[in-house]
Amino acid sequence: MLVGDDQRDGSASRMYAYPMNDRLAKLQKILAMDPNDTFVLYGIGQEHLRAGDHPAAIEMFEATLKVDPAYCYAYYFKARSQHASGDLAAARLTVQAGLQAAHKAGDQKAAGELSTLQIELAEAR
Repeated sequence: MLVGDDQRDGSASRMYAYPMNDRLAKLQKILAMDPNDTFVLYGIGQEHLRAGDHPAAIEMFEATLKVDPAYCYAYYFKARSQHASGDLAAARLTVQAGLQAAHKAGDQKAAGELSTLQIELAEAR
């Protein structure tokens, strides 16, 4: 459940009403009903990424891509997690695969973001 427009202080920011582990538990319950739900797989990956658990995030982004190889942002965040884990070579390969998927899908926005990440990773050591 999101808290936002009804906040008493009038702020426009949206905050989660549940801590990360509650969101993760809810997503895992939903995933149990449909283990091929790419939106939920990706969401679980995002939760692990936010928590700094890069190996678990990578695993969930890989699961997302196994179900839907055209889920372009899963490549992006998988590469980010790989880089954060110190695996720069794998991150670069993931970005290349993501760029191919984005071009094939005609997803210009994802291709642009993956291209920017590719430049960042080319300059990284």
